[in-house]
Amino acid sequence: MDRYVTIAKAADLLGVSQSTLRRWEREGRLMPDERTEGNQRRYKISSIRPEMLHGVHPQSRKTICYARCSSRDQKADLERQKKLLELYCVAHGWKFEMISDLGSGMNYHKKGLRHLIDLILESQIGRLVLTHKDRLLRFGAELVFSICEAKGVEIVILNQGEDTSFEEDLAKDVLEIITVFSARLYGSRSKKNQKMIEEMKHAVESTSRP
Repeated sequence: MDRYVTIAKAADLLGVSQSTLRRWEREGRLMPDERTEGNQRRYKISSIRPEMLHGVHPQSRKTICYARCSSRDQKADLERQKKLLELYCVAHGWKFEMISDLGSGMNYHKKGLRHLIDLILESQIGRLVLTHKDRLLRFGAELVFSICEAKGVEIVILNQGEDTSFEEDLAKDVLEIITVFSARLYGSRSKKNQKMIEEMKHAVESTSRP
C-alpha cells in the first residue's frame, strides 16, 4: 500500500522548499497524487522520482557568480566585477553561470538575487563566487551564507577587504533608509518630509564626495 505524505514532508525528502514544489506543480514537473477534503496536497512516496531526491547530485551542481552595483551610473563597475569573476573561474577551471543585478544592497527583491536564492534552496548550486560580501547584500548576507552552509554551497569571496565603491554605495543606502523612515514618520507628501529628505540628501552627497 502506498504511503502518502504532506507537501512539507515531500519537500524535505526532495531537499527543496514547499514553494518550489508548488512551482513544479504549476510547471507540470511534479503533481500531487491527491488532494484532501481541505484541498491539501498529498504525495505518494513511490511517485517521487529517485533522481529528484535531495535536489541535484553534488557533481552536477553549478558554480554561480553574482555581481551587483547600486545604479546604472555604476554599470562600468558592474562589468568590472563580472570580468574579475569570469577570470577567477576560468583560472580555476570552473564552468560557471553569471547572475547580476542593478539595485541597492538594501533591496531584497532584486530579480537576480531572488533567482539566486531559489537556486540555492533547490540545491542547484555547489559554489557561489563574489568579489566582495557586500555585493550580495548590505545587511543580511550572513543569513544567505547560513542557508548556503545548510545546503552545502561553497562560498568564495575574492576580496575580503573593503570594497573600493563602499563609501559611495553606503551613502546611497543610507539615503534610502532616510527616505523610507521619513516617509513613514511624516507622510510621503508633507512639505516637512520633503525638506528633510532634501537636507539629508545634500548632507550625504557632500560627505561622499572625494
